[in-house]
Amino acid sequence: MRKVLSFFSIALILSCGSTQIVETTTVSPSAGPSGPEGVKGSVVEEVSEIKASGDSEAEFTNAKQIGTLMNYLASDDLKGRDSGSEGIEMAAKYIKNHFKSNGVAPYFKSYRDTLSNYKKTSYNVVGVVEGNDPILKNEYILIGAHYDHIGIITIDKGDAIANGANDNASGTATVMELARYFGTKKTNKRSLIFALFSAEEKGLLGSEHLAKKLKAQNLNLYTMLNFEMTGVPLRGKDYLVYITGYKKSNLAEVSNVYAKEKLVGFLPTAREYSLFQRSDNYPFHTEFGVPSHTYCTFDFTNFDHYHKVGDEISLMDFDHMAILVNKMLPVIEGISNASEQEIKVN
Repeated sequence: MRKVLSFFSIALILSCGSTQIVETTTVSPSAGPSGPEGVKGSVVEEVSEIKASGDSEAEFTNAKQIGTLMNYLASDDLKGRDSGSEGIEMAAKYIKNHFKSNGVAPYFKSYRDTLSNYKKTSYNVVGVVEGNDPILKNEYILIGAHYDHIGIITIDKGDAIANGANDNASGTATVMELARYFGTKKTNKRSLIFALFSAEEKGLLGSEHLAKKLKAQNLNLYTMLNFEMTGVPLRGKDYLVYITGYKKSNLAEVSNVYAKEKLVGFLPTAREYSLFQRSDNYPFHTEFGVPSHTYCTFDFTNFDHYHKVGDEISLMDFDHMAILVNKMLPVIEGISNASEQEIKVN
């Protein structure tokens, strides 16, 4: 998330995931992605097997699988994933391997989408799962998150690596697991683009580049669903996640219908600090004028390490993250498979 908190003091609330996630039988570790040999997190642990076809509400992912992704993306070896750095190059390869091994095809000729608006060579990683309906597959839903962070910063207590676990390895891991589900199950009637953006921290440059590029290609974009800072749960709320720009469309209502619960709520602070304009949903809103929102569980009170070296993997709640992914699956499946476009701009 772009820097918005320098003027805002927030208190730390550490969360311990206590919700049980039902683990399914496992498949070979070779089914997952792999990072460079010898790098922490590069050996992929056993992952959950997909349950019966069409059962998107089953426990598809779990804390162990989320932890495997997060431990790599937010490791010291990636040195904070600054755009144009060796560390983010490693992350890009890891995401590409995850897509490739789970049935997500490259959207362009390759998975890499080179930014045209940033001086250092940087890439979005973009994949697609084509819809299985001959008509609806021509409509696209874009599911995204930024995978860059701010790299090496001022030393604090001997640490200078801003690992960016919550911001935004958490959103990246969420999108990777959503991509794994649809890439292997192919239950979507509309086509799904999965995009991990670079250079968000430089001013939403990766998403701006891709939005302009897809607009120039006349992509028939239905909606853009973005994930940002989903690593720790909200506290004292009667919903699991909020969306930015809550009143700009009926996405929250549609999400809750498919979730069969109050999954998405309204956070007044998000409007107060203009979060709708501060994440990668915004360029798609401006270019396409379609419903474009960010799902988030950072509320200015539950995490005290924004853009600091303390944004470490040890503070993340993998149970919470797995619950969010599992609850989002029927939402995205429902939006994808509805006979008409249900999400409307207000």
